Amino acid sequence: MEDLKKKNTITLYTEPDPILRQPTTKVDKITNDLLETFDDMAEIMEHFDGIGLAGPQIGLLKKIIIIDAETIAREDKCPLPSKRYLKIINPEIISVSKELCTKEEGCLSVPTIYYEIERPKQISISYTDEMGNSVKLEADGLLARCIEHELDHLDGKLFIDYLSPLKKKLVSKKLKKIKIGK
Repeated sequence: MEDLKKKNTITLYTEPDPILRQPTTKVDKITNDLLETFDDMAEIMEHFDGIGLAGPQIGLLKKIIIIDAETIAREDKCPLPSKRYLKIINPEIISVSKELCTKEEGCLSVPTIYYEIERPKQISISYTDEMGNSVKLEADGLLARCIEHELDHLDGKLFIDYLSPLKKKLVSKKLKKIKIGK
């Protein structure tokens, strides 16, 4: 497997790097550097075939997420969105559905590992977009799952944290083998 460490000047952090477990802080101001960071994140996502990426995964402990909305729409067989990427700044959960859904998940920061994870089927969030606009978004399907997954990153949580202790141990062994094999 290709080394996940460098794409341009941004590092993609993988488990068990401690930066993935740190909480994030709010973005105070939308700057050109932040907008360039979103562009770099989009390149990383495309390069590694991901559909979402959060600040901590690139070592930035800020509340930012980028989601490949176009790919998700194709997967969910929905109309294509007006923008390819959702650039989400300072997201806050408004509500989650009581109805749950179990689907397989993976993560660029936990390479080659996939498990069935149960999450709320629908989610409603508010956030600031890259233009500084306040946005409210209601999502279901893969988009809701992706948002929930990336929101976890902002709290220092990975999808493997939902697994039983035995499965977590297996993941740890698999990840060590991947690193040794490089």
